[in-house]
Amino acid sequence: MRTTPWRLVFMGTPDFARPSLEALIAAGHRPLAVVTQPDRPRGRGRAVTPAPVKAAALAHGLPVLQPQARGQADILDDLRQLQPELIIVVAFGQMLSQALLNLPDRGALNVHGSLLPRHRGAAPINWSIIEGDPLSGISLMWMVRQCDAGPVFLQEAVPIGAEDTAGSLGARLADVGAQLLLQALDLMSHGAVIRRPQPADGVTWAPLLTKAMGRLDFSLGAAELARRVRGLDPQPGAYTDYQGKSLKVFQPCVGEPREKLPPPGTVLQVSEAGMEVACGQGTLWLQEVQLAGGRRLTAGEFARGHALAGVRLG
Repeated sequence: MRTTPWRLVFMGTPDFARPSLEALIAAGHRPLAVVTQPDRPRGRGRAVTPAPVKAAALAHGLPVLQPQARGQADILDDLRQLQPELIIVVAFGQMLSQALLNLPDRGALNVHGSLLPRHRGAAPINWSIIEGDPLSGISLMWMVRQCDAGPVFLQEAVPIGAEDTAGSLGARLADVGAQLLLQALDLMSHGAVIRRPQPADGVTWAPLLTKAMGRLDFSLGAAELARRVRGLDPQPGAYTDYQGKSLKVFQPCVGEPREKLPPPGTVLQVSEAGMEVACGQGTLWLQEVQLAGGRRLTAGEFARGHALAGVRLG
């Protein structure tokens, strides 16, 4: 049985990765270095700020590396000098070069937000909601050069709630991933290493999200639109057009069946419960909205200053 901490390097960038880093530190597996994406403009003010993982690493006094070159070539020598046994990757945001994958003696272990082989790719949590999956989960996967195709160490399923957004589901999965990572390190300390190949059947893809995906097409069914709104919340967000401006929408639910509906996109009614919009199949209630340049409001609050009933959105 191993009694010393692992010599590891941690690679991650967004909030999803932070619980894993914090869990490693708390368990005594203090990384030799943390690798994260370069500082970029963030938020409404577009100020250049560090990503959440960099902020956490600096708070713990950990060395931080931020590769600028394609394939992480500019940090390879630094990592090679650290002689890591293991690299932990959680939502780093770039494909790793083969040279980097070859560095650690034990390999590179990735915390991925789906039950592989379903939803390989950049946005598995979002697409699990958009596509109506009943379950999501975490896969701890040994990394290979092919995207999310490596053998699986551990998996744990997590139910998707009827009101889950990508944000709420992602927060739960991040915590599950952190605990599963500690479980894997404990197993490895006892000499147990699992490398279960992914099945060839059942592979699906979860491509990177774009702002254009958030534009709602009300000719679609209400249930499909509700999943899209939740799956794109908080980023990049779902929206429609209202009087020539972008109107972001939040907290959807499917309305009661109606026999006859006006053209899709027509606002049927507005109340403190939200606004009801006609769709290609059924109606969609939207509880909160945010007009471009404004703040997020309940639909009832928004309606006090804007004509909505009978207006056609989109």
